Formats: sequence, structure tokens, C-alpha cells
Amino acid sequence: MPSPEVLLSTTAVFPEATSAAFALAAELGYDGVELMAGADAASLDEEVIAQFSDAHAVPVRSVHAPTLLITPSAWGRDPWEKLRRSAEAARRLGADIVVVHPPFRWQRGYADEFIDGIRELNRTSGVTFAVENMFPWRTFAGEFMAYSPGWDPTELDYDHLTLDLSHASTARQRSLDLVAAWGDRLTHVHLTDGSGSFKDEHLLPGEGDQEAWRVVRDLAHRGYEGHVVHEVSTRRATSREERAELLAGLLARTRRELASRDAEGSEE
Repeated sequence: MPSPEVLLSTTAVFPEATSAAFALAAELGYDGVELMAGADAASLDEEVIAQFSDAHAVPVRSVHAPTLLITPSAWGRDPWEKLRRSAEAARRLGADIVVVHPPFRWQRGYADEFIDGIRELNRTSGVTFAVENMFPWRTFAGEFMAYSPGWDPTELDYDHLTLDLSHASTARQRSLDLVAAWGDRLTHVHLTDGSGSFKDEHLLPGEGDQEAWRVVRDLAHRGYEGHVVHEVSTRRATSREERAELLAGLLARTRRELASRDAEGSEE
């Protein structure tokens, strides 16, 4: 059984631009990239992205739809149009997955239609929409439930899910439990980590509380066939060389753990 492809999120090179992600992915030997639509102007231009992909011989394997809070005007203001454009970009670039966040509770019409609408997009768009786990917004005044129909997709009627380990940490969940609960609905993984802070930290795997490498071994043991994406923060790096060194080590260990089939017998 082949190991899952390991992708580099274009956000992992921030504050460098989307173009830098293709250059680093090629240099380090990633299987492809996940394009964060809206990270910069280039990320919204499919022809420019296709040029980056061709120039570096690095395919785009997944597209992250624009996030409604950070990039509210990317590909227009209509949330359904954002998802349709994400699907178009994925098809144009040869990607098979679109990652999508759930609506905010104040987007009432969109939220009311979201589950049925995602199912229809999965039926008709030609790509797979995988809804990502989120988290309650935690403040010193308490928790605010910002997402509707909910931040935890476990009990919601989605066919395909994206597991983000940093989001699980912020939600004070255990990623291993989510992997077990979701079963075959687990379609896509953002391999990162968190310390349980109210911030969405996107630490390197192993730096937080999510037993990230045990999660990877569990995926291997279960025969997981989806993509594994390094959606991590490398802002600590003071140079391109230091960023490359961080990501090279992460890539090597990820592939080593994915090649294992003895999830229970390996050490953390």
C-alpha cells in the first residue's frame, strides 16, 4: 500500500509569498502543495499558480477555500461563490480536495444551507469538499460559539472531513479520538500541533499536546490514503535556509512515520 502524499501548505512559508512555497516544495521534495486561496494576490490567480506549478514541477493537490474572517473579499463576498471558485481552481490546477471552514453563526442563510450545499457540491463539482474541524472562540470572558451549524463536525452529516491538529488543541480535543470517531469520513489531514492555548498556534508536530506523531502512526496503521499537509508556522525562521531546515526535518520524519504499520509499537 503506498504511503499518503505529503503536501506543503503555502501558508507554511509565511511571511514569504505563495511563490516561495512552490520553490521550497521543489527543493525539499514534497509531493505537492496545498494552495491557500487569498493568502496573497497571486494565490487567487489560477494562471499564475499554474505557472508556479509548472516552473517548479510541483503539483497543486488541494485548495483551501478562502477563510471568511481573514480574506472576506477573496473571490467575492458570496460564500457559495467562493466555494464554486475554489472548485474551479482545483479542477484547473489538478487538485482533488477543497478544504472548507464552516460558516459563522451570523451568516444565517449560508449556515442553514451549509450541510445540504456541501453535499450538493460533492455530488456535482468534480472535486471533494472536506469540512475542517474548528474550535470555540475562547476569551477571558468565556467561550463564544462562532460557527454554525457547529465547530465540531463529528456529529454533523458531512461525508468528508479535514482534521486540523492545531484546531483540535485549541478546542481541547484529542486528535486520536477524532481519527477513531470519524473513520472513513477522514479525508484530509493538516499535520500540525497546539498547546491548548486559546490561539490557533499551528506548531510543528510534536511541539504540542496532540501526540502528533502517534496520530501519524495511527493513520498509517489504519491504511489512511488521503493527503497529509504541513500547515505549520515557520515564522521563527530568520532566513530561507532556516525555514528549509525546519521543513526538511518535518518532511523526513512524516514520511518515516507514515511508512510504519506498527502504530502501537512505536515510541513517541
